[in-house]
Amino acid sequence: MGRVTATAVVSNIHDFYRHHLGEIAEGEVRKFEIAEALVDTGASNLSLPKSMIAALGLFPMKKRRVMTVAGVQDVAIFGAVDLRIDGRNCTCDVTEIPDECPVLIGQVPLQLMDFVVDPKRHRIIANPAHNGEWIMDLF
Repeated sequence: MGRVTATAVVSNIHDFYRHHLGEIAEGEVRKFEIAEALVDTGASNLSLPKSMIAALGLFPMKKRRVMTVAGVQDVAIFGAVDLRIDGRNCTCDVTEIPDECPVLIGQVPLQLMDFVVDPKRHRIIANPAHNGEWIMDLF
């Protein structure tokens, strides 16, 4: 399949809501634009480096055991962010990864935004089964 990346914007969801309530200006919403977030269909969640999580001001919610290439480990789960890619968005919790790792977009956010991987072009695309329309399965 090769390396698949996507441009994504990750925002602190609490800041996002505060902006919509008029409590803070749009420029005060803590967010990052990631030019080359790695799409990893073998991963489940959105994973962000520790320093990015700190800069976003996210709070730890729980610890989870995860399987990694280094074996089973405990990692911190933070919540929640607004993840935006190509005009679509979802709200998702964040798994902490070391700073030397790239941002990882796993299968759950891809499904929530109705994206699939186009292995020939090494990119994500709108789900062709839905003719490019953003449709969410409820069954």
